[in-house]
Amino acid sequence: MTVSASWSEGFETAQVALKEARFFDGVQAINSCMETYAKVIGDDSDRVLRDPSAFLEEYKENLKEEQKDVLRKMYEVRGDIITGLGAHKRAMLDYQSAQLLGATVKDKVAKTEAAAKAAKEKTGSDAKVPVTVLTGFLGSGKTTLLNHILHEFHGKRLAIIENEFGEVGIDDSLIEAGPLAMEENVIEMNNGCICCTVRGDLIAGLKKIMKRSMKNGKALDGVIIETTGLADPAPVAQTFFADDFVQQNMQLDGIVTLVDAKHLIMHLDEEKPEGVENEAVEQVAFADRIILNKCDLVDEPHLDEVERRIRMINEAVKIKRTTKSKVDMDFIMGIQAFDLDKILEMDDGFLEDEQDHQHDDRVTSCGFHVKGEISSMQKLNDWLGWILKEKGLDLFRTKGVLAVQGMKQKFVFQAVHMAFTGSPQRDWQPDEERICKLTFIGKNINRQELEDGFKKCLVNGAGYA
Repeated sequence: MTVSASWSEGFETAQVALKEARFFDGVQAINSCMETYAKVIGDDSDRVLRDPSAFLEEYKENLKEEQKDVLRKMYEVRGDIITGLGAHKRAMLDYQSAQLLGATVKDKVAKTEAAAKAAKEKTGSDAKVPVTVLTGFLGSGKTTLLNHILHEFHGKRLAIIENEFGEVGIDDSLIEAGPLAMEENVIEMNNGCICCTVRGDLIAGLKKIMKRSMKNGKALDGVIIETTGLADPAPVAQTFFADDFVQQNMQLDGIVTLVDAKHLIMHLDEEKPEGVENEAVEQVAFADRIILNKCDLVDEPHLDEVERRIRMINEAVKIKRTTKSKVDMDFIMGIQAFDLDKILEMDDGFLEDEQDHQHDDRVTSCGFHVKGEISSMQKLNDWLGWILKEKGLDLFRTKGVLAVQGMKQKFVFQAVHMAFTGSPQRDWQPDEERICKLTFIGKNINRQELEDGFKKCLVNGAGYA
């Protein structure tokens, strides 16, 4: 295929996608054909997209009329596509570029400005279902916050998608969903990280939730996605533009990042292997709201330093200091804070379909799901105490729901590095099988060592489920 055929075919594909309102597919096609056409003109950079004013300043005077006409049409089509995705500020830049090349787009500019205003004011039955993404590094308090939301919004119709990193799911046992679970509005995804290997499953889950709501005639008040602590929020956010059905029926209300006041700086400064991103940095960078949690564990100067480090990454983000994830709901729900234009200014490759996202392969998990009971709290405390003392720096997250001999309640424990908390919680039901589930997430995990120690805590070495 010749270069000319390549860009012209891509441009045709982009126009078809625009006509069919497939905006995400359209932006892939228009970006590709414009970069190819820029090379025809003699520019091998990506300024035709990233910095169109500089591109046109250098090349406009020497362009043939035919080339100006092609670029004018391309910028206008790109403006239409970006408008469809909701990035009105960025669309204005494309329309202005088209105007410099002779396009008459005053009507489109006016419509774009009106659409931006309408998007902020859209409420009630005509509004898309708002989606809140809860992210944050392992152990920052996401599940605790989710339970606060469910209690505060009692009576509201909320759907939950919960993604967990680990062999054995624990968080589903910790979510106090109440009647939501009966309505099958809780979807658990623990077969991979939501930001990469299972993004298709996330789209399928969102569609399932939306179509069930439409079928039942019961409108949703919102959807909450709790990501794994190792998730990069960018690909999760991209989901709301990558699928046409999701884009037409749901809107990303905001990305809420919880950070652990005691451990955040350590995670921000962690050296990663070449090519591996630091998830803690990405989670702060993409946040619309940051909940600085576990403030009771550190002093005021440390909190000030944590906030300073956060603002080095995300200068304008709103920060709220909390303990045990307790925060006013109007700080995190119904905030209409996600701004595609802002994201594109920070990450101009955000809408690229093929994003390279690599996790640190030193971070693994191991989990145990056992029928039976812990023989005594003393044995459990001794074993967990040894683990946290000897392995605490490498253990990002430890959590479990356990049956203890002679105890009517479920013993729930959680640890972040060496900080541990645990207590009896809800009762075991008479017809409920007494089991033990626990998960370890961190670096340099020795599964056999953990398994041998855990077995010694069980009544008669109970068998694995």
